[in-house]
Amino acid sequence: MVRLKHISMDDPLYAQAVALRTAVLLEPLGLTIEDYCNIAPGREEQCEHFVALVDHPDGEKVVGAATLFIDRTNPELPRGKVQQVCVDKQLQGEGIGHKLMIAIEARSFGELGLSSLYCHAQLAAVPFYDKLGWSTQGEEFEEAGIAHRRMSISAPKPIESPSASCGHNLPG
Repeated sequence: MVRLKHISMDDPLYAQAVALRTAVLLEPLGLTIEDYCNIAPGREEQCEHFVALVDHPDGEKVVGAATLFIDRTNPELPRGKVQQVCVDKQLQGEGIGHKLMIAIEARSFGELGLSSLYCHAQLAAVPFYDKLGWSTQGEEFEEAGIAHRRMSISAPKPIESPSASCGHNLPG
């Protein structure tokens, strides 16, 4: 059974998350985590980190990871950038990425009150985000030598309470 956890960089699981992100996302581009940190100085420390875990005879094993950067440049409409979403290659297609995204959306919209989320999705990942209700924006662009599309999702609209929207008087 897959469990999700919101971790800090001090958590012992952080090293596993970095190893997974490196193996799935960075090494295919010829990059290391140090390269990533040099490209975006301070970003790793500013991000919230999420992991998907399974039990293993040696302890908890990270099988999925993602980061959330909170952009507060517009205090009226704070938003988040989802980054470095990955799942162990042997477990892709089993819903782990979907669970990670649900956790990130719940944290972003439910707990942090962000107005929207966006990401730079590799073209191969666009259908994954489409299925989650994300929208494609703008033209295709290149990032780290790979074609990407910007994708986003807005916070859900608040639900009106039934008493506020219903003019029925109940006998009492």
